[in-house]
Amino acid sequence: MNVTLRQLTYFLALSEERHFGRAAEKVFVTQPALSMQIKDLEAALAAPLIVRAPRDIRLTPAGREVEARARRILAEVAQLEAVARQQGLVGHLNIGVIPTVAPYLLPRALPILRQTDITRDLRLREATTDVLLAAMERGQLDAVVIAAPKDAGGLTIAPLFEDRFLLAGRAERLADMRARVEDVRPLTLNPDQLLLLDEGHCLADQALEVCGMDRRHQRVDLGASSLTTLCGLVGQGFGLTFLPELALVQECAAVPDLDRLRFASPEPARQIVLACPDGSGGAWFAELTLILRGCGNELIAAARALSPLEV
Repeated sequence: MNVTLRQLTYFLALSEERHFGRAAEKVFVTQPALSMQIKDLEAALAAPLIVRAPRDIRLTPAGREVEARARRILAEVAQLEAVARQQGLVGHLNIGVIPTVAPYLLPRALPILRQTDITRDLRLREATTDVLLAAMERGQLDAVVIAAPKDAGGLTIAPLFEDRFLLAGRAERLADMRARVEDVRPLTLNPDQLLLLDEGHCLADQALEVCGMDRRHQRVDLGASSLTTLCGLVGQGFGLTFLPELALVQECAAVPDLDRLRFASPEPARQIVLACPDGSGGAWFAELTLILRGCGNELIAAARALSPLEV
């Protein structure tokens, strides 16, 4: 019995999650299927790789050795696949996108991408930034669309567009602020009124950072897992939230009672980028950058036509 790349991928997921259920979710298979592949890998290597404890999974010495080698092998395979794609958007391409960008950017970008060879096998994954970066490090993703990371070590970064934040809520909640718009700044917001996405979403982290707060300041946490859900909540009067320009047109159309207000200058913003591992980009990365940048800037322009910038 030969060792397969699938077995190594599943084993790495298990070694990172230390839990069969979570590892299975990470690689998009059922728990029995993952367990069978691990058993086959142990049989192929004639060595136990894990020790099953009641609440934990521990690696044996052989398991730690296999983990280190599997990581190198899969990284090399990812580099090999990337080299084969450097002549353009051809073959299969695995792209990750954060949840506060994907629902808005992808519907506009996909029709353009369909006109290229990329759609012969285009695979998209929507997940939070840390999940996407970890998947790219394992070679499961070729590139990711994320907010610019503070630490870009080991990454090739291509700026796509600036996405400014607006303050969103029902009109009556924003009425007093609208009368003194020059004083509306993130640091002046009442934490009791601010609703954010679940922990792990970079948009929530960015909002807390620009407000000089952390989760402990939030007395109301409704645990919204998507920006659409959050906009629906504040449109019903449940507080205020940060709304990226990228989402403005779509969310305001979906929630008629959702009003918005621009912050005083300088407006808080995030820089959306396309990132790939150093050395793995090429013509496909440059072409993908141009497509996503163009689509993103069209959405931002539409948002600024709906809610003009302060002069």
